[in-house]
Amino acid sequence: MNFRRRKKEYMNTVSVTTDTHDEKHLGSSAFITDIVIGMSDGLTVPFALAAGLSGAVHSNAVVITAGVAEIVAGSIAMGLGGYLAGKTEQEHYQAELEREYDEVENLPEREKNEVRVIFEEYGLNITTQNIIADELAKDKHKWVDFMMKYELGLEKPNANRARNSAATIGLSYIVGGLIPLTAYFFTQTPIEGLMISAILTVVCLFIFGYFKSKVTGQPPVKGALKVMLIGIIAATAAFLIAKAFNGMV
Repeated sequence: MNFRRRKKEYMNTVSVTTDTHDEKHLGSSAFITDIVIGMSDGLTVPFALAAGLSGAVHSNAVVITAGVAEIVAGSIAMGLGGYLAGKTEQEHYQAELEREYDEVENLPEREKNEVRVIFEEYGLNITTQNIIADELAKDKHKWVDFMMKYELGLEKPNANRARNSAATIGLSYIVGGLIPLTAYFFTQTPIEGLMISAILTVVCLFIFGYFKSKVTGQPPVKGALKVMLIGIIAATAAFLIAKAFNGMV
């Protein structure tokens, strides 16, 4: 049975019968995820810090200094977290890959049975299961690749994933963090800065939440309101706590 030929014929048939159907799938999901992580924290954490300081100090210089320090530290910490997560993903994949090669080499019948179980779940009869398992077993590398994808649900990670993730998250955090801080450069007092910062940040949170939800297939307005609400709650809590502690000292 020539599976490649049959698959090609099937795909050609699908392309003919579904010409009018335009499928839209999300691409570069890892890159988008990293931007979301960096921007969401970058907009929220420095905004909350600036709001808290605005309720406790009387100098914009203090807010700006603390805000810049937080953005630098936060971007490094977030970027490092992204790098370590990427490295862990690569190491996990490599460890599972080596284990699969060992099992295919030393426990071939058990691995064949695992192939049969996978296709049994799709409703294929035992004869077809055996044919597929035997065909896969002829090429060890393709067999292992199949087991990695369909038994373990693992895709080979990009070799540059850790580095790219660190850079994307870190830069996104800096961009997001500078937005709420900008207002304090052009105002006289922290309270004035907070008022403008709040408007800028809330608008940016809404826009960011809208597009984030849109590209991930969620209701855009609902997602935008949710992201905006989280930022407002964090900043309000920080401001009130700082005010309360400032009144106690």
